[in-house]
Formats: sequence, C-alpha cells, structure tokens
Amino acid sequence: MRIKMPAQLLAICLCFGGGAMAQAKQLELERLFADPALSGATPRALAMAPDGSRVTYLKGKAEDANRLDLWEFNIKAAKHRLLVDADSLVSGAEVLSDEEKARRERMRLFASGIISYSWAKNSDALLFPLNGDLYYYQLKTQSAKKLTDTAAFETDATISPNGRYVAFIREQNLFVLEIATGKETQLTFDGGGVIKNGMAEFVAQEEMGRMTGYWWAPDDSKIAFTRTDESGVAEVVRNEIYAEEIKLFNQRYPYTGTANAKIQLGVVSVADGKINWLPHGDNDDIYLPRVEWTKNARYLSYQWQSRDQHKLELRLVDLSNNQQKVLLTETSNTWLNLHDDLHFLKDDKGFIWASERDGYKHLYYYDFDGKLQRQLTQGAWVVDELDAVNEKQGMVYFTARKDTPLERHLYQVSLKGGDIKRLTAPNYDHALVMAKDGSSFIDSFSNVTTPNKVALRALDGTVLTWLEQNELDKTHPLTAYHSQLKAPRFGTINAEDGQVMHYRMFEPAALEPGKKYPVIVSVYGGPHAQRVTNSWSARDLYLHYLVQQGYLVFQLDNRGSYNRGKAFEDPIYKKLGVAEIADQITGVEYLRSLPYVDAGKIAIYGHSYGGYMAIMAMFKASDYFAAGVSGAPVTDWALYDTHYTERYLGHPDDNAAGYEASAVFPYADGLKGKLLIYHGMADDNVLFTHSTKLYKQLQDKGLLFDMINYPGSKHSMFGQPVQTHLHKSITRFFDEHLK
Repeated sequence: MRIKMPAQLLAICLCFGGGAMAQAKQLELERLFADPALSGATPRALAMAPDGSRVTYLKGKAEDANRLDLWEFNIKAAKHRLLVDADSLVSGAEVLSDEEKARRERMRLFASGIISYSWAKNSDALLFPLNGDLYYYQLKTQSAKKLTDTAAFETDATISPNGRYVAFIREQNLFVLEIATGKETQLTFDGGGVIKNGMAEFVAQEEMGRMTGYWWAPDDSKIAFTRTDESGVAEVVRNEIYAEEIKLFNQRYPYTGTANAKIQLGVVSVADGKINWLPHGDNDDIYLPRVEWTKNARYLSYQWQSRDQHKLELRLVDLSNNQQKVLLTETSNTWLNLHDDLHFLKDDKGFIWASERDGYKHLYYYDFDGKLQRQLTQGAWVVDELDAVNEKQGMVYFTARKDTPLERHLYQVSLKGGDIKRLTAPNYDHALVMAKDGSSFIDSFSNVTTPNKVALRALDGTVLTWLEQNELDKTHPLTAYHSQLKAPRFGTINAEDGQVMHYRMFEPAALEPGKKYPVIVSVYGGPHAQRVTNSWSARDLYLHYLVQQGYLVFQLDNRGSYNRGKAFEDPIYKKLGVAEIADQITGVEYLRSLPYVDAGKIAIYGHSYGGYMAIMAMFKASDYFAAGVSGAPVTDWALYDTHYTERYLGHPDDNAAGYEASAVFPYADGLKGKLLIYHGMADDNVLFTHSTKLYKQLQDKGLLFDMINYPGSKHSMFGQPVQTHLHKSITRFFDEHLK
C-alpha cells in the first residue's frame, strides 16, 4: 500500500491560524445550522450584465438568510445597491404550485423571495419570478413591472435574445408575452394531464441536469420546445407523511426498466404559432438531453441518446428544408456522461465539443460539417466546463483540474491548439462566471482553511474589485471558532487495481500521546460526486465538530466517483456496491495501520448514495465497521428511476443478477455492528419506501437497529430544526457506540 501527500497541499495541512483570538472556542452543534451562517456572506446566483457594467446577485435578508433580494454591484461606481426588495412586491408566505415545489427540490433551491433572474441582452432590464407571477425590472426607471397577474402559476420564464419577448410556462403550455405592449400569445394548446409542452420531464430534471424544455432562436423568431407524453409511464400513488396528515400524489414515475415519457421536438413560430415537428427516428425509446441553437436561427442542434446510454449523436437540423445530419457520434462500452460544453462559433465556422473518448474529458474543435480539426486539450486530467470563447482573439477559456484533481482552475488555450495557461491562483478551488467576451471573470474561490471569497478579476488575475471579501474579522460569525479548527490532512492510497485514490483526514491539532481514537468514515462514494477537494464546505463544519468531540474523520473518494476520468469511474458498471466497498475497506486498512487509531471503533456515515454505502458496508464489511449511520438510502435499485439506474446497472431485463447483487437485502445477515437509519417521510427522490422495505426485512430477521423518520422532510432534510435534531441524534449514536 503506497501512502503519500501531494506536495502542493503540504502548506495547508496546518492549523487554520492567522487570527487566533483569546475568546476562541469550540463549535457548538446548535450553532452549525443557525443564522447567520458560520461560513459568512455568500452572494448567490452571481451574474455579469451582458455589457459588463455590473454584477448582480441574490442576497438573504439580515433577519432571514433564506429570504432573497436582488442586488447589484455597479463596477464604475464601485458600489453595492439593493435593486429589488422581495417584500416590497410580495409580503407574507408565498404560494407555489406542486410542480414548482418539486422543481425547486430538484434544483436544491431552499429559499423564498427572488430565487432566480435573467438579464436582457442589452443590459437594461432583468426578469424574475415571484410568488407565481413574473416581474420585469428596468434599470432606467428603477422599478419592477408586474407582467402577469393570474391565478395560474407562471414558471421557467426567459427573456428572448433580442429582448422583445418573455416566454414562460403556464398550465403545461408555452406562452410568449410582448414586453412593450403586454400582449400574451399562447403557442401550445394541448398541455395538461399527461401532456407537457416546454417542460423538462422528471428524469431530465433529476438526472440529466436539464431544467427547461424550450429554447429561443437567436433572432427571437422561433422557439424550439419539447412535447412530452407521460401516458405510458407507470402511475403510482406516492405518499408524503407530515406531522398531522398524509398527502397522496398520483405521480408518473419511470421506475428502472419501465417506460419513459415519449418526447417530440418541435419549433414554433412566434409570429403565427405554426409548429414544425422534427422527426428523430423510428425508435422513440430514447432521450433528448440537450437542445441548442447555432448563432444562426436557420440551424438547430439536439443531442440524441440511446436508452442504454452507450451512444450519443449530435444532430443538426437545417430548418430551411428540415434536413438533418449527424455531426458526430460518441460511443461507450459502459455509459456516456452528459455535459453542457457545446459552443457554436459565429458565421458557421465550427463548434467546440467536449468528449471523454480518450478516457478523460477534453475539448475538441470541429468544423461546421462535423469534421474534427484538432483536439484542444489532452492529458491525464479532466476539463470541468467550457466557460467562454473569444473568437476575435481566438482564445478558449475553461475550468479544469490540470494541476491537481483536488482544485478547479481557469485556463486558456488557443483555438489553434498549443500551450495551456492557468489564469487562477494555486492552492484554491475556483468557481467562475466569465464575461461573454472572456475579458474578465467573477471568481468565487476558497480552500479548506478559507471560506468563500468573491472577486471580479482581469484575465491576468488582478482584482478589479471585491464583491465579497468575507474576511475573518471581529464581526465574522466564524471568527470565534476559527483558530480551534484544523485543516484536514491530504494523501493518497492505491486501489486494488493500482489506481490512485485521494483521501482527507480530519484530526485534532495535537494527538494525545498513547491515545487511540475512534474514527468516523464520512462517505458518499457514488458517481458524479467528489468529496476530497481543497475547497471550503459548510457541511465540513460538522466534521470539525466531531473532531472536537474526540473523533477522527476520514474521507476517501473511491473508484466510481467523479473528476478522475472514465477508467476511475467504470469499475462500478453493472455491479454497484462492490468496487466502492472494496475501496473503503482499503481505506480502513490504512486507518488500522495508524498507531493512534482504535481499530475496533471505526464507523461509517453517509446520506443518499452515501446512505446506501453505509448499509452495504455494515452488511458486507462488518469486520471493519463497528457502527454505521445511513441517511435516505437507496436499498433496492429496482425502485429508482430509469436514466440514473440504467446508466450504471443497465436494463433490469439484461442484468437481473446485477440488480439483485447491487441491492442491500441479500447481505442483511452480515449485520453485526450498530446501525442507525434515518429518512425524510416526504422524500420524492429516494422514496421512503426504500427504508420501510429494509425496516421490514430487518425486523423479520430479528436484527436490531435504530431508526429516525422525519415527517414532512424531503431528500435534502432542509431546515434548521431538522438539521439540528438530526446531527444531535447522529452524534449521540456515535457517542453511545464508539466511546
């Protein structure tokens, strides 16, 4: 077993320091989830006006951090200013449709007030929804005009590219409204029941990262949209259990192996409402994960993905004659990860595309006919996102993990290829919002010792202005605790196939000589996630709290997790819970090699896929884990949806043995240690049924375990009272069984 620490992280594996104060104290569990947030001020939904004149963002009220208002930072005046106070437009509790509530849950939006907005192209106005209606704020008049005032709910609103119209969804149909006159035009008429126009279907929202079902043409003349028919999707009665009632929902839920919604792609004319339906082949058991216009309204692209997710085609439609052609095809023997990294150049010169065909996600430049011109990036590292293209300068800007998989950085490369230049400072993780021309960028950056800071920077890294310095001064809520926190120690371990896995270990500032510590393994372990990074996360404060209670906390990104390339992800294909558990056992073997670890008191804790991992570890590796806490676990993959589950396990008709072996039930007799399971009783992602089915099996077998069920809680367990009670309960469980 090879253990080492990356040299670039040695400098941060020290006490937080720099500001230790006499009144410094240990974290209090109740304080972790209370306002103001210990991580400090964090502007949300940062955006740059198209003309680069100002930065806008959402900010919580001083008295309620989850009630959001719209703010701006005017770059020329160097001043922050409140643009719209949500309470001035709507006061009191907001009323939302069930569809919008579900949409926000899938977007992980747990706030009220102004929760989203969009800019007009000429930078003179912004659009935002509030309490089911739409508002249009004009900078010149400094006032918000109410565009809709109906009993129905208007959702997913956008300003057209040239600023003439607003499009939105009402009662499952697509509408446009002319801003100057207020005239509404209904573009689709058959929406309702199982028919949805312009709306993303369930698996698109939950699993594909596509939250909309319509797309404006660049000249305002047309809108591409999806029409979904859910009549073939199994209708189930889903219950949500609250403290004083049980709500029943008839929901079309595509369990793995069953029928998906049927999707049509159409283009509707804004002028006359005529719809041009675009055929996508005889096979309608497919996915349409992405749709995008070129810079020319004559051409529309869409991505066609096979049901097994082994094949994806980028197709281009010439709307002047409805002729289609396949620009490129991606294939995989396991699965294809979706992305949003398609960028069409002006004047039909070509496009940039991301692919994992060489084992790592990289950028490629094609001509408009789909002929590959050159690979722009390459190497044993992954591109995160294509951020901007400056065609005049011939430069491409992207975030990636070229220097270390633990940090995101901004890089540039010429459209002609060649050397890649990093534009952001090392030893930080960077999240970017680029100006459209690539001339500057909003940099949200942090590391394990530094809560998030936000700056507007020039391309050379110079700070043009601070948007939020978030300094740990005497007014910062974290300052009183900061010097008592210790940065985690980073290192690597080899998996059984030789691949390198990264870990973090949270330890006290000084280990007591001769003492052996209990360890909690904090795990997620599933695909499309990475826990071991050099970045600040508010959820890590609970890990610091556990350290202050006398525990060590260990995190390992096992094979199957993200940002390490396909060879690192693929071992989980068609057999979940095998490579992941083997890797976590490898992590425990490393822990056992440390002289200060109590090998008989190692526990595991995770939520969602991490909850699944905790149960599998307690059932399959009981000699390694004395206790486990499982939150909102998947227990039976046959109960999960098509797009996610079939991506990794295949169709159940073709891999029945893999589904059975990937469920937790065959291994229940292996439970020896102490197990706590918790679940939200209104969870509409991992249904409460996953836990109740396991409860019944454990009870029938006479196997003792603990459970906590939260009435009214969804998958994210949102809310300070729930979070406080939950973490008190988890801490007490560990104290009882590990101390």
